[in-house]
Amino acid sequence: MLIRTLSALECTKLLTANRVGRLACAKDGQPYVVPLYYAHADNHLYAFSMPGKKIDWMRANPLVCVQVDEHGQGRGWKSVVVDGRYEELPDRVGHKAERDHAWTVLSKYANWWEPGALKPVIPPISDSAPHVFFRILIQQVSGREAGE
Repeated sequence: MLIRTLSALECTKLLTANRVGRLACAKDGQPYVVPLYYAHADNHLYAFSMPGKKIDWMRANPLVCVQVDEHGQGRGWKSVVVDGRYEELPDRVGHKAERDHAWTVLSKYANWWEPGALKPVIPPISDSAPHVFFRILIQQVSGREAGE
């Protein structure tokens, strides 16, 4: 098996072509990893969630990591790791454009909201929609590919 490093462009292509990754966050020295449905655009991974453990932990420590992979022919695979920073996109004045952009990026894909449990209402209403829209600023990306 041959393993090679992916270029930055190859990493970006893999992130753009996929929708599910694994989000790693940490709090008080304890790691936590969960699946993440995302959309890649403008050097960010956009996502949304219901409030819960991962949101609480990312608010406490915004440094996160996301891993995305693809399986190839035979035993072949590609894997990309993103080191990034959690940025919440609240539904309030000053963040409307960023939140609307996240909505636009995510809603390009069918049933993008299903992993978040409840489909957000249009337009979002802060009192009735507990959804948390956020993005991961990609600070560093690396990738590997294995093939025979």
